[in-house]
Amino acid sequence: MIDWDDVRYFLAVARGGSVRAAAERLGVNHSTVLRRVAQLEERLGAQMFERLPSGYRLTAAGEEVLDLADQMEASSHLLETRVFGRDQSVRGLLRVTLPPPLATHLLMPDFAEFAGLHPDIEMEILSSGELANLTNREADVAIRVVYDRQTLPLNLHGLKGPELFGGVYMARDSLAAWRAGAPIRWIVISMHGIPDWAGEGEVRATEAPFRVTDAEAQLAAVRQGLGITTLPCFVGDADPLLTRVPGADLHMYGTLWLLTQGETRKTKRVRLFTDFLSRRLAAHASLLAGLAVSRD
Repeated sequence: MIDWDDVRYFLAVARGGSVRAAAERLGVNHSTVLRRVAQLEERLGAQMFERLPSGYRLTAAGEEVLDLADQMEASSHLLETRVFGRDQSVRGLLRVTLPPPLATHLLMPDFAEFAGLHPDIEMEILSSGELANLTNREADVAIRVVYDRQTLPLNLHGLKGPELFGGVYMARDSLAAWRAGAPIRWIVISMHGIPDWAGEGEVRATEAPFRVTDAEAQLAAVRQGLGITTLPCFVGDADPLLTRVPGADLHMYGTLWLLTQGETRKTKRVRLFTDFLSRRLAAHASLLAGLAVSRD
């Protein structure tokens, strides 16, 4: 009989192209991946991969097994979600995925409140720039910023939340110098670059940009007076060290959505969480839209 765990390791190597990539994805060591693939090859009596200097390439037999393995994985996920969907207890694991700024600058107090109300629910917050796959049960609930509703996956159930806006911010201590004509630079996250609308209105940089790789470094840089930068209003308006740059308009990032997968959303703990968070997001609507505080 084929061991499903061996098939999982085979899929990881096939998708990653190497034993190293598979080991990192599965969180195991190199030798475990080799052993599992060898067990599958011995069981099937065929070699699944060609070992090349550039990585692992599927053999003809491996290609055939890959198609069947994909079907096995889909069936496994379907079985898990249907059983999970019938679990109506208020204990167990609840995985929530969302962008890091939403977790660290807005919703952590709400997560803490929910955890206090339901101490038997084990919460796992996956705050990452990567999109977790709800169909594959990488997460139970996703909080995502969606600019175009048409891009929402058709197989997910969505609760629409408030709109999210961003503005242009600088260190409050730098405002007087900027108004007096001091040179200024943009602080940008490298992968995003300077916004297309940056040359409009009064927001024009005069020096080379200052580039960072993540949102926390971006926030630290603007607090230090290194320049101006775009931030979600719920981050910039809540920071006493920052102020909006006069003359800069707000720009819509998108709409927040609470997403769940068909069978998973029927569980009691998922329903409790989505109902709770939907109310909390509604309470944050003014802050998210940049309307919560007056600015100088």
